[in-house]
Amino acid sequence: MIFGYARCSTNEREQDINRQVRELKQQGATDKTIYLEYESGTKVNRAELAKLLDVVKPGDTILATEVSRITRSTKQLCDIIELAKDRHIKLVLGTFIVDCTKELDPMTEGMLKMMGVFSELERNMISQRVKSGMENAKAKGKTIGRPAVTADSIPAIFYKHYPKYKKGEINKKEFSQLCDLSYPTIYKYLRIVEDER
Repeated sequence: MIFGYARCSTNEREQDINRQVRELKQQGATDKTIYLEYESGTKVNRAELAKLLDVVKPGDTILATEVSRITRSTKQLCDIIELAKDRHIKLVLGTFIVDCTKELDPMTEGMLKMMGVFSELERNMISQRVKSGMENAKAKGKTIGRPAVTADSIPAIFYKHYPKYKKGEINKKEFSQLCDLSYPTIYKYLRIVEDER
């Protein structure tokens, strides 16, 4: 069986996971065998990855578009390699193939672990640059983070459909669909508007 694992760090509104899905399908995975996750690659307990690692059997293949999609933690990558060796499965991480259905070549294992080290290093360098940039911006007196939402900054589409919601003609779910806004955003806007009235 060919399984795929696709991961983005943030939600589907901010990052598009479809490129990964297309590539996984081209390699033989299907909608039923692809596990999608929106979590940081450094997070150890990822629900979809755990589900995938629970279902693989000897002879199965796990695909990911690159090492950093499956993890950005060297320790977790080593754990996944050990699991692949124990279960005799094949890992295909981008163009790198780690065939554990037979005895794993030490050079291949070493190369994969080095890729994991570089993936973790890249992530740490990005994090350090972001922190440095934020500290620099604060030092210049700039406000960090999202601007505070006020009643004036709420989009007009919300106010267009708000009377229907107040009259009970639509529920919160329908309200969010009409506005093309997420459920939490609708709740936030309702709190702001109703606190002002």
